[in-house]
Amino acid sequence: METQNLLFCFFCFFLISLFSGEQQVVEGSRASPFGLRPKKLFVFGDSYADTGNNRKDLASSWKFPYGITFPGKPAGRFSDGLVSTDYIAGYLGIKTPIPYRYRKQLAGRLKYGVNFAYGGTGVFDTLILEPNMTTQIDFLQQLLNYSVYTKRGLRTSVALVSVAGNDYSTYTARNGSAAGFPAFISSVVSQITVNLKRIHDLGVRKIAVSALQPLGCLPQSSAQFSFQQCNQTENTLVNLHNQLLAQAVNNLNKQTDSNSFFILDTYNAFWTVFNQTQVQASQKFENPLQPCCVGVNAGFSCGSVDENGVKKYTLCSDPKSKFFWDTVHPTQQGWEAVYSTPAFQNSLKQLW
Repeated sequence: METQNLLFCFFCFFLISLFSGEQQVVEGSRASPFGLRPKKLFVFGDSYADTGNNRKDLASSWKFPYGITFPGKPAGRFSDGLVSTDYIAGYLGIKTPIPYRYRKQLAGRLKYGVNFAYGGTGVFDTLILEPNMTTQIDFLQQLLNYSVYTKRGLRTSVALVSVAGNDYSTYTARNGSAAGFPAFISSVVSQITVNLKRIHDLGVRKIAVSALQPLGCLPQSSAQFSFQQCNQTENTLVNLHNQLLAQAVNNLNKQTDSNSFFILDTYNAFWTVFNQTQVQASQKFENPLQPCCVGVNAGFSCGSVDENGVKKYTLCSDPKSKFFWDTVHPTQQGWEAVYSTPAFQNSLKQLW
């Protein structure tokens, strides 16, 4: 029993050390015209927002070299360091909300909200066996049922809903037809709409849903062009998704007679960085489509090792020089560049 207690104490110490180092990225200083300063952030979605929910035995985010920039070791983020959730929490002037999986061990941090996002998941079920967005919202409902939060308390909270395209990669992997893609996009946006309304009904006052980033510019797509250009076919489908999403958000605001819902303009923020416009010199990248960390061939990915523990990936000398960390996710420097764009900043002003 003493050994078990010792192990539990060690585990709690590990968690505290893992999350206590998280710093506010930006000092939130905006005054609210409504007398409302958001006190909590609830996060739903995928790897663009996940800060450590995925199981360690399955996710690359828990493998070296992930986390080498922050916190200096793998910590469950799909990047070399900070991700979008960290920057948005910093903008609000609160600490990054803890991953849902640590809600009991780090209960003292629940006052800042909870991150329910799981890398690899989507609006619907994907090839990754982790909770989809419907189940993630169920988790918040359960916390309300257990009186961890109250509906009244959620009025001073905001939500981030990250949709980065896993439903579409799953559709392709399952041999979905090109002809059926528009109808599938419509079904994804319809389910997003249901999810947004449900989060609002639970009491969250402001809800930001990310526009879909240019999927055709991710390294997994631009590799066929030697990272010199994007796949325009994919980006055409992205445009359809974003058009339908904009319509859905407008309708939700009309239905609720509010401005509770808005789009976080990830799409134009990414393009601003790719085009090297309206960004600081320190946030320009020589080739923004080329990733820092990749597998040695198609059978491996960033963080892969063979059966003998020999690494099967290459790593750039300076992650700060790259926008993309791996074939899907931005580096910390990439996220900072996105966060700093006028498109992203103007979106964030709608949080309160």
